[in-house]
Amino acid sequence: MLYISTRGGMQPQPFSETLLEGLAPDGGLAVPQQLPQVDAETLERWRALTYPQLATEVLSLFATDIPRDDLARMTAAAYADFPDAVVPLRSIGGGLTLVGLSEGPTLAFKDMAMQFLGQVLEYVLEKKGRVLNIVGATSGDTGSAAEHALRGKDRVSVFMLSPQGRMSSFQRAQMFSLQDANVHNIAVDGVFDDCQNLVKRLAGDLEFKREQNLGAVNSINLGRIAAQVVYYFWAWMRVTDAVEPEFRPGFEVSFTVPSGNFGNILSGFFAKGMGVPIRRLVLAANENNVLDEFFRTGIYRPRSAADTHATSSPSMDISKASNLERFIFDLVDHDPGRVVQAWDALDAVGQVDFSAEQSRFESEFGIVSGTSTHADRLATIRSVYEETGEIIDPHTADGVKVAREFVEHEVPMLVLETAKPQKFAETIAEAIGVELEFSPALREMMDAPQRVTEMADDERALRAFVAEHALR
Repeated sequence: MLYISTRGGMQPQPFSETLLEGLAPDGGLAVPQQLPQVDAETLERWRALTYPQLATEVLSLFATDIPRDDLARMTAAAYADFPDAVVPLRSIGGGLTLVGLSEGPTLAFKDMAMQFLGQVLEYVLEKKGRVLNIVGATSGDTGSAAEHALRGKDRVSVFMLSPQGRMSSFQRAQMFSLQDANVHNIAVDGVFDDCQNLVKRLAGDLEFKREQNLGAVNSINLGRIAAQVVYYFWAWMRVTDAVEPEFRPGFEVSFTVPSGNFGNILSGFFAKGMGVPIRRLVLAANENNVLDEFFRTGIYRPRSAADTHATSSPSMDISKASNLERFIFDLVDHDPGRVVQAWDALDAVGQVDFSAEQSRFESEFGIVSGTSTHADRLATIRSVYEETGEIIDPHTADGVKVAREFVEHEVPMLVLETAKPQKFAETIAEAIGVELEFSPALREMMDAPQRVTEMADDERALRAFVAEHALR
């Protein structure tokens, strides 16, 4: 398995090289030359595996340059501190099932991929005798998941940019309370897209990137996308455990995915392309519904920082979704020239028009979308609580609200859980009047001293800070 760039300017390279590269040298994103295929017999053979064992099987299709025994050791270590099921499924009625992805150390779905990424980055760097300085941007959960996966590691340092005042108090505490010497939190005076743009500018300067050994762990990193593919396989198997064996091949389910940077749903798109019988991938947006507008109209029109709303599902407060480029690459039949042309148009006029292709979004790719607002979020949290006693976080509520619009008879609808509700206690209290209890460990974290560097939206200041603190 080799990887190429969506923009055509990278020689095919193996998983390990792609893992360290982050953004491709030509500014594009790494994609498989072709997706591996998994047939019905293989799916059935994998059914009895534990989650770490399934992760080994799926990831071995992507990381063909890493010995299988080494992969098995890393997946076992990545999920060692999760509950036995790792990803529990639970019904919330109305044809909906939650896929529990928030059992990791930072109580968010990002742990599912990031815990593996921490293991495999350390492994590859050790093999190559190299160090890596991760420069990333977070709207809330990516940062804490990355920092908790990489803290204390000798060959990796993390520079994580976040938008000042745009995360929940829990998210800030989870990041800023870390005192590890290899973790650098930077609060930027701006919104998430400003942070993401700074990261891309540094990654796009190849001389600076190589000089400072820069890499990435947000969802532009192909290793994260590959690790997230695993739970789509797992969720399909757990749902079809209850289906008679002769009816399992081709038994379709749909997934609803709360979406900001398009990475999580892209993993589902890959899973569908690999052979998981997925009928629909339902994208749930919040008020920053650029992606919903795109999938409804074919017009991709990112908003400015000033027009990006601060919402009660802050991890989705993103207007320019990095991973959409990987979908566009498929949409234009793997033609890098058309990708470059589209992104040049985006830079020139602020939008790109794929309306001529819009009919393919559902018919060919199975992708539909919808939007949820603050009022929807509160009403959904309230209704789920009243009907089931289950408390869901606001991002998951966005997913449930939109999922309800696309439920089909006899097609299970699986909603990917985003985080534990404790991360957004203020919104939960507003919705249902319940003050969530925190464990002693979480209370200690909330009260701990915080360490963060505040910075203007200034590329020169960021370059100087990274150069001063980078591992050599």
